[in-house]
Amino acid sequence: MTRRVALTLEFDGTGFRGWQRQKGGERTVQGVLEAAFARLPGEHGSVLGAGRTDAGVHALALVAHCDTSTHVPDERLRLALNAHLPRDVVVLDVSTKEPTFQAQFDCLYRRYLYRARVVRGDPRGLALDRDRVLPVFKDVDVDAMQRACSLLEGRHDFAAFATQETRTTVREVHLCELRAERGELRLHIAADGFLRSMVRTIVGTLLWVGKGKLSVDDVADVLASRDRTRAGHNVAPQGLYFVEAGYSPWDRAASERRVAGLLV
Repeated sequence: MTRRVALTLEFDGTGFRGWQRQKGGERTVQGVLEAAFARLPGEHGSVLGAGRTDAGVHALALVAHCDTSTHVPDERLRLALNAHLPRDVVVLDVSTKEPTFQAQFDCLYRRYLYRARVVRGDPRGLALDRDRVLPVFKDVDVDAMQRACSLLEGRHDFAAFATQETRTTVREVHLCELRAERGELRLHIAADGFLRSMVRTIVGTLLWVGKGKLSVDDVADVLASRDRTRAGHNVAPQGLYFVEAGYSPWDRAASERRVAGLLV
């Protein structure tokens, strides 16, 4: 008899070809998790995540689920998995769920963090954070970037911020704020779903605003245009972190409390 367990995961995406198992055998987060399960007694299904992160993208608390026949209690299962995982993936929590629980399809919203730092005149951390933070080599107008963020909140068609997307491009963004935190510029963004490269394109567009290539009002025009060529470039993946999968309706205060203990 099997049971369904939910896993809360932290991982450094630098050494992975993203989340999803690859036909060519490239190293992926899903792949190493399934390999860890395979080293435990019993039968185990696929590990299915709440989101499919791209190569180089990190996670502070990504949720996944797996069916397993093991009778090992949740906490002992967490310890056993970590004993067989490489150091760039850690299981933070294991909890037995109802058999119908779906990490992806039961998720009502997802929240990401993007970290950037202006390094003009202060290159400290460039070497140490090369796989963690996007370096910005020009001073930017933070106030303008923050005002542009507010235009992206709410329900909109985000086709202008999507790359090679075949799904509907309408999404509801619950939170989009650029905050000056810990010497960095950090975009906090939560939505009912994200399009391919949506967050990285939003960051690229905000940087255009900060550097004067676009005005704040231009961002509204870009959004309305549905034209990908008018939005900013996709910034590098190393600044992007999956920070929360929400299984209850969006509540900003509750989300802030949960994320506060996770932020790097």
